[in-house]
Amino acid sequence: MKKGSYSMRTLFLQAPSFDGFDGGAGSRYQARREIKSFWYPTWLAQPAALVENSKLIDAPPHGIKLPEVTAQAKDFDLAILHTSVPSFASDVKTAEALKAENPDLKVGFIGAKVAVEADKSLKDAGGIVDFVARNEFDFTIKEVADGRDWHAIQGLSWVHNGVITHNDDRPMLETMDDLPFVSPIYKRDLVIDNYFIGYLKHPYISIYTGRGCKSRCTFCLWPQTVGGHRYRTRSVGHVIEEIKYCLKAFPEVKEFFFDDDTFTDDRPRAEAIARELGKLGVTWSCNAKANVPYETLKVLKENGLRLLLVGYESGNQQILHNIKKGMRIEVAEEFTRNCHKLGIAIHGTFILGLPGETKETIEQTVNWARKINPHTIQVSLAAPYPGTFLYNQAVENGWLDASNAELVDDHGVQIAPLHYPHLSHGEIFHSVEDFYKRFYFRPGKIGSIVGEMVRDFDMMKRRLREGVEFFHFLRERKGAAG
Repeated sequence: MKKGSYSMRTLFLQAPSFDGFDGGAGSRYQARREIKSFWYPTWLAQPAALVENSKLIDAPPHGIKLPEVTAQAKDFDLAILHTSVPSFASDVKTAEALKAENPDLKVGFIGAKVAVEADKSLKDAGGIVDFVARNEFDFTIKEVADGRDWHAIQGLSWVHNGVITHNDDRPMLETMDDLPFVSPIYKRDLVIDNYFIGYLKHPYISIYTGRGCKSRCTFCLWPQTVGGHRYRTRSVGHVIEEIKYCLKAFPEVKEFFFDDDTFTDDRPRAEAIARELGKLGVTWSCNAKANVPYETLKVLKENGLRLLLVGYESGNQQILHNIKKGMRIEVAEEFTRNCHKLGIAIHGTFILGLPGETKETIEQTVNWARKINPHTIQVSLAAPYPGTFLYNQAVENGWLDASNAELVDDHGVQIAPLHYPHLSHGEIFHSVEDFYKRFYFRPGKIGSIVGEMVRDFDMMKRRLREGVEFFHFLRERKGAAG
């Protein structure tokens, strides 16, 4: 399909969805969370930075509703929507509404959902979606927007006259410095005050300094579908130049977050970036695995590191083996003690309902979380996304019901899709609320949070707002559970 030799006017869209739905971070929060939070739509901003005549609309954080989006449909030749398993049906309806306003508009979907289910996604879309871009899609989208013949575009699956064609795969990008900065797109199209995460200073900015993760966690979506298991990185200089741009473009920013799956996978590089950030006086945070040695943690802390987001997942060693976490409990405990010693805050994430979970292992994880005492926590339900080892394992073992495979309910609240002979959906679902209460509502923890609020007035306002949101969320979860 030939589109001509011009650059198409391209809309990059994170579509309107459930109130408070955060899908912009790809695999992290494709649901409403217990406290409203919004990550940057970096996976849309990156191809937007490659395409001239582009515009990025991130509807959920900006409160943009469908009529406001469709009113702009005639301004574009091409629309690219980031979709996910929970939002797919809604995103197709958005695409249909756009085409109703502009019948000549070509619509493409990106994201892990269509990367692993390209054929099914195009069929399920019923002819509304013209193409999907598989795997690492940045330059696939650029070539579509540049008007290249669709037959010649690697990584493209497309439909014409009811016939679906799957082109050859696109090789993974090796030279990450070939990607332009995403932050100028943030500056052009986004209101950064609308992005907030409870454990990060506000306002914040997040970017990727590399893609891929060498770990093999069976549940983790992005490395198994798009990013791969090799950590491909931007050069230190390239990263620092973007930070320097941000310091000038966003002088109000209080913290930078490096959203790489595991920023600490390459420790010498992490230390090198940290030293350069230290020269700039930057406060920053990142994702980390709970195995970073004290010496590296010390270098990071001395050069502006404030917080690590750490996926502990479970306090049971057998479950960690079951999910191929590659982590030993005693190593994670030593790492956490070192962070406490150095004054590095930890936002610890846990998952309930993973293979091997029982009432006893849930109890063990709750007690372990209280023992190691990260600064804040996030408790999620195990989510078997298509394309992951966990999804295939769940289907093969009968742990996943078709009636419970949507991952979120009609209000965007995460449900418990997995169940086991000895552990029901409901038991897993209700254990999340119990986990939160037992972690936070204890004298030592409440005292530390109050002390934090007293020291920081902005923090106090945010924590009070989050507390109200948290109780509203718990009430909705009870409604979702019937």
